[in-house]
Formats: sequence, C-alpha cells, structure tokens
Amino acid sequence: MTHTFRPSVTVAAIIERDGRFLLIEEETSDGIRLNQPAGHLDPHESLEQAVIREAMEETAHEFIPEALVGMYLSRYHSKSRGHDVTYLRFTFCGKPGRQFDQALDHGILRTLWLTRDELAACQERHRSPIVLRCVDDYLAGKRTPLDLLYTDHSVFNSGLTIKPDVT
Repeated sequence: MTHTFRPSVTVAAIIERDGRFLLIEEETSDGIRLNQPAGHLDPHESLEQAVIREAMEETAHEFIPEALVGMYLSRYHSKSRGHDVTYLRFTFCGKPGRQFDQALDHGILRTLWLTRDELAACQERHRSPIVLRCVDDYLAGKRTPLDLLYTDHSVFNSGLTIKPDVT
C-alpha cells in the first residue's frame, strides 16, 4: 500500500506593538513552550480566516493580517504520537485589534509581549526553531502581499445540499 505524504497545514500570527511581539505560553507534550499564536487550518476556511481565528482563540485579540511573512516547512518528532510530523506553516504579520475578556484556548496558559532579544534568550522554550526565524524574517522586512493567496469558493462549500423547510 502506498502512503501519501500529507504535511499538516498551520498558520501563525506575528503581532508587534512597540517593539514587542505577542506570544503564547502553552502546554505541549514536551512541556511548557512559547509560540506565536498559531494552529491548524480547519476545513472550509481560508488561510487568512484560520490565522484570524487562531489569534482570537489563543490570545483574545483581534488580528488584522496585512502580509504573508513566509511559508515554512519543518519536521518534528512527536513524543505523544511516536512518529515524525511535517508542518507547512504560513506566517502572517498584521496589527492587533481589540482585546476581549474571554478564556484562552485549551492548553494556553497566558500571553506575553516579548522583545526579539528576550525571545532569543529563551530559545530552549520555543515550540520550534521556526518561532525565532519568523520574527527575524519579519524584522528583515520580508513581506508578500495577501493577494498572492487565493481560496477557491469550493473550499467554503461543504458539499451538503440544504433542503428548504416546507412545513
């Protein structure tokens, strides 16, 4: 039987304010780690919708994407699954909007605003080496316009036919 390679598609948000970056501290199978607000692309959503949703769920902040910083491919050995997982991460930069008074997503312990140097000083706590790489790419001015990304309408169509209520 042939195995088809399928990397996990994830999104991440680089949110800077006054030289500090919004990060999350989260529980993982490897212990407590730091990461950008990030997560998996869900069915029936665009990459931009996913990063807006993830930022809200993990930080309680609105996120307004302005550009794509980069696309990153990495592999990680999952201790909990006992095998390697490959991630294809789309990292966006943008502005924070309003902050809401709501619970953070399961596993998120808190949010932090760290400078690049503070983030670099604790690399052993990063969820992956890509955390600092994304910040460095952002600071280097790497930006791609969002119109590079296209989501076909078929993504939003669940394939279900909804019959009108005739009662």
